[in-house]
Formats: sequence, structure tokens, C-alpha cells
Amino acid sequence: MPVQHQAHSLRQSLFWRIAIVLFILFLLLGISFILITSFASKRYYEETAQRLNAHVAEEMLLEVNPFVEGEVNDEALGKIMHSMMAVNPSIEVYLLAPQGDILSYVVLDKKVKLKSVDIGPVKNFLNSDGQTYTLGDDPRNPGRSTIFSAAEVREEGNLLGYVYMILASEEYDNVMASLWQSHILRIGAWSFSLVLIAALMISLLVIWWLTRSLRRIQYMIRKFEEGDLSARVEVRQDDELGQLSYSINNMADTIVRNIDELKQVDKLRKELIANVSHDLRTPLSVIQGYVETLNIKKDSLSEEQKQKYMGIILNSSNKLKRLVNDLFELTKLESRQIEPKPETFAMQDLLHDIAMKYQFLAEEKSLKLETKLKNTTALVYADLAMIERVMQNLLDNAFKYTPPNGTIKIHAEQCEEEVCIMINNSGSVIHEEEKELIFNRYFMGKEPRVNGSGLGLAIVRNILEIHHTSIKVKSDQDEGTTFFFSLPLVSGQ
Repeated sequence: MPVQHQAHSLRQSLFWRIAIVLFILFLLLGISFILITSFASKRYYEETAQRLNAHVAEEMLLEVNPFVEGEVNDEALGKIMHSMMAVNPSIEVYLLAPQGDILSYVVLDKKVKLKSVDIGPVKNFLNSDGQTYTLGDDPRNPGRSTIFSAAEVREEGNLLGYVYMILASEEYDNVMASLWQSHILRIGAWSFSLVLIAALMISLLVIWWLTRSLRRIQYMIRKFEEGDLSARVEVRQDDELGQLSYSINNMADTIVRNIDELKQVDKLRKELIANVSHDLRTPLSVIQGYVETLNIKKDSLSEEQKQKYMGIILNSSNKLKRLVNDLFELTKLESRQIEPKPETFAMQDLLHDIAMKYQFLAEEKSLKLETKLKNTTALVYADLAMIERVMQNLLDNAFKYTPPNGTIKIHAEQCEEEVCIMINNSGSVIHEEEKELIFNRYFMGKEPRVNGSGLGLAIVRNILEIHHTSIKVKSDQDEGTTFFFSLPLVSGQ
């Protein structure tokens, strides 16, 4: 196999396509995991810091009082600055009015951009005693929320304002950002990479194991395509792939069966062409021979000889005409170009008329023709001309294969909601393997064919099929050969 074709096959392989999809999926899941973990870690750190420092603002009020007689105590704020710088220079302290306005603040080398903060989070923080994770406004960064500690400032029971302390200052954010980046690198470069590779390898092994049945199916189909019609998929399990294997095996059996049938049909078609050609050639040769004789010896032949030759020519012409007509009729029936024209008639009358027509032929051939009609006064609904043709073909067939002094029987009786018709003859027995084949237009039996087109039974079968019924045959040494079929009674009888 060329290298280029192999590379194309790998790209188109289901295994590798699934592998690429899984890799992308795991990659997206890994990135999502890192982002979620980072967010959760950040919140964990912030919530921990807030709980640890929940009472810092309250404890600061024990040391200093930011208000003196309702006014801001700048000296106290100065002490706060020195205390905070000593403990944690990143902490920012704001003195708020009861409505949230910023009255004063202690922020080292920072520019405060807000004039007030939302007082709602402050109240929520105080109501939960600092035990609930709460984010408040960052006066230096409008629109950003951060962790804080807060405490009420009261004088003689009156609320003068709040001490609002930012626990995550700009320095804290910078440190968190650098740590977060290194955290991402550690997770991505080590943990995530190892987990991704392990998950991908395990998934590929699982996919390889699950798709082994597909590979077996592919191998079988390739062998079947290359001409090994006996190739079949080995079914090892009863899951979806097992059912697919069953279906492919059944499809292969159907294809092989159809190929065999086509070969048989082609063989029979060739035999038919050969036989029909022979049937056509025989009467044509007879006609040509006697016409040439009449033309060459017209002056030397007697009138009696001329009449005899003309009779032979006419008889051969009639045979040729019947053969051509049978071929055209059978072709139209098989292609369903002929539609039945059903009507109501009494089957007894039809059988009686046909028996009368064939009585003279039976006497001429020293045959006994028996007619037995039992409870057949009921009416049937079918195409009268077609059913008459069926009876004629069956009787013609019986007369051809019944030896002198033999017997031909026409039986008909009403059975349930149908009329059953049987034509029996005491002629030669039909072999078991030929019973289903004698109705095929391509079939020629083992016995030498008696004079005729050999298409009569094929015409019978097709006429009965378009009447939604069928012809059957029974043949044995004791009772002879019997053809039988049935027609439905007219509704309401």
C-alpha cells in the first residue's frame, strides 16, 4: 500500500479521530479544572483571611477612638496609621459615616477614588459577626469587590459611623497574582500533564478494545469485496456490534444467494433463448422447405399434393404464431402490463363449457375426460377470459403428457369461502425437485418436451398471481399428477 494512502487511512481512521476528539475534550476539561480550582483556591484564601481578621476593626476600637464629641479624631487616625504600618502595611483603614460616605482614611501612598462605599455588605458582615464570606467595595478600585473587616463606632449609644478595613490591598493582589500564576504553572506542567496523559492513554486502550469488533467487520468486508464470498464476521457478543455483525452476515448471505439466483436465471435465460430459437427455427424451416418445393415443382405436383403441402405450411404457421403470442403474453404478465378485468360468473358454467370443448379431443386421442362438479353453483369474482386461459393451458398440458387410454379429471368443489379446482392426469410423474421449477419460464424438464411452446404453466402461474392466488402441484405414481388452485367466492354468499 502506498505511503500516501496509508497516511490518509490513518487520518481517516475512526480510532485516531476519536483519539483527537478525546484529546481536545480532556484539554478543555483540564483548562476548566484549572480555572475552577484557581477560583475556588482564591475564594478559600480570601474567606480564610477574612475570618482570621474578622475582629481586627473591633479590636482596633479598643485602642483608639476615631471620634471625639462626634468629630473625626485626626490624632487617633494617626495612631491607627502607625499601628497598622507596624503590623501590616498593606491594610487600609477607612472611617465611614452611617450612610457609607468616606469621612477619612489611612492609606499608604494610595489614591482613593471613591467618596462612599455600599453600606449593605458592611451591615451583612456585622450581622453575621464576620462568619459569612462577604465582599465589599474597594475605594481604590471602583467596581471591584474585596474582603474587609468592619466595626460600628458608637458614642453614648449613638451610631457615629463605621471602621472599614480592607484586608486585601493592592500589594496583596500583586502577591496573589504572582502566586496564582506559579500555581497555574505547577498544576499545568505537572499534575495536569500527568493526569491528561494517563487519561488519554487509558481512553485509547479502551477505544482500541471496544473497536476491535469494527476492525474484524472491516477485515471481513474487505475480504468479501476482494471476492471471498464465504467470508463472515465472527460474532462473539450480543451487543450492538454483535447485532451489526449478524446484519452484515445476513446481508452477505443475501448477496451470495442473489448472485446464485442471477447465475441460475442467466443460465436458464440462455437455455430459453436456445429452446425458443429451436422452436422458431423448426416451423420456419418447414414453411421455407414446402414453399420452395411448391415454387420449384409447381407444374409437376398434383392438386392433392399442393393441398397437402399448403396444409403443412398453414399448420407450421399456426404453431409459430402460438409460440410468438405466448411469449408476448407471458412478457406482459410478468411485467404486470396486463390488468385483470374481474366480473361475477359461475365457475360451474365455465368448467362445463371447457369440458365440452375438450371432449372431442379426448375421444380423438383415446383419453377419458371426467368432470366432477360438487357444490359449485356459487359465484366467483375474477377475470373470466384469464381463468378460461388457465383451464385451457392446464388441460393442454394434461393432454400432452397423458398416454393413450389414460384419464384426465376436472374436479371442482366449494370449500369454505373459496371454490377449489383440480385438474388430474394419469401421465408421467413430475420429479420432486422439478415441482417448483416447472412454472418457471426458463425451465425445461428432464423428459423430452411434447409439441408446444413450453410456456403454458408459466402463463398459468402469472395469471393466478395477479388474482392473488397460486397454483400448486402434487404428483405420485399412484394418483398421477394434479394441479390445483382456488378462487374466492363473491362476498355475501
